This record gives sequence, C-alpha cells and structure tokens, in this order.
Amino acid sequence: MAETNAEHGLDAHPSDDLAPLDAVIAERDEWKDRALRVAAEMENLKRRSETQQNDARAFAIQRFAKDLLGVADNLERALMAAPKDAEGATAGLVTGLELTQKALLQAFDANGLKRVAPQAGEAFNPHLHQAMMEQPSETVPGGSVIQTMQSGFELFGRTVRPAMVVVAAKGSGAQAPNPYGAAPAADGQAFDGKA
Repeated sequence: MAETNAEHGLDAHPSDDLAPLDAVIAERDEWKDRALRVAAEMENLKRRSETQQNDARAFAIQRFAKDLLGVADNLERALMAAPKDAEGATAGLVTGLELTQKALLQAFDANGLKRVAPQAGEAFNPHLHQAMMEQPSETVPGGSVIQTMQSGFELFGRTVRPAMVVVAAKGSGAQAPNPYGAAPAADGQAFDGKA
C-alpha cells in the first residue's frame, strides 16, 4: 500500500507538492498584472494621441478661420451699407450678398466656429469678450454687457477673436445706490450724511 501511495504521490507532504504549482500561479499573476498594465498604458496613449490630434487640427484651422473672419466682417459691413429698398439689379446684388453671408456662416458653424455675440445684460466674460469702453447704464447692472460692437468667434472652445463690447460701469443699474451716500439737500445741493 505504501508503494502504491508513493507511486501516486499520496504519501508525500502536501506543501512540497504545491510549491511548484504556487510558483506557476505567482508567475501567471505577475504576467497577468503586466498585461493589464500594458493594456491600460496603451489605452491612455490612444486617448492622449487623439486629444493631441484634435488640438493640432483645431490649431491648424484656427489661423485660416481667423483670416476668414475679415471676409465675414466685410460682408456684414456691405449688407449694413446696402440700400434696404433696392430694386432691380441692386436688389439682386443685395440678395446675393445675403446668401453669401448665410453660406459663410453655415460653413463656420459646420466646422465648429461659433459666433459670440452677447446680448445686453449678459455678464462680461473676459475669456470671450473684450471691453472696448465702460459707461454708466440705467438698464443693466455693473459688469454686464451694454452693447456688442463686433461679434467674436470661438473654435472648439478656444477664442479665435473676442467679442468687442461696451460694459456697464460699476454701480450701474436701475437700483444702483449712490456710492458716496449723498442725499439731495433742500436747496438742490448734495448733502453727504457720512462726512
């Protein structure tokens, strides 16, 4: 019986028989861990390269888009100067200009170039707007856009050209308090109650 057990390995100490198996399992786990790390690194590399390619594409067309903005501005100026009650050939020319401007703006939109034209009352955003002047306003609060002088454009979240805007001065708005605490006196002069 001992001889049969020895042939089948039943008499041997169990920890001696499992040592080679444990080594193989440990080696398998190590290779599995390496494979998972390489797969994760390759996925990260793929994501990084896609991001870099998208940034490179956006930067490459940014200069071209900036050059075309001058064309869009000239078309807009031509349409503003065109007679509104034109007849005959002049009406055809105005219609042609309008259709050309529409096609150009559609091409901008299709390629990710978005128009930035803030409305009166929108908050001033220094990343998208360029303040050309500041003036007091009774209708909008301070730090808000009063008027857009020239539209801006952004391409894939990057500002190609900021919108040129007029900004309401600090303390503007319908309920703007007098910053000096002055109250009108009975004789028409200002009386400073804090002095």
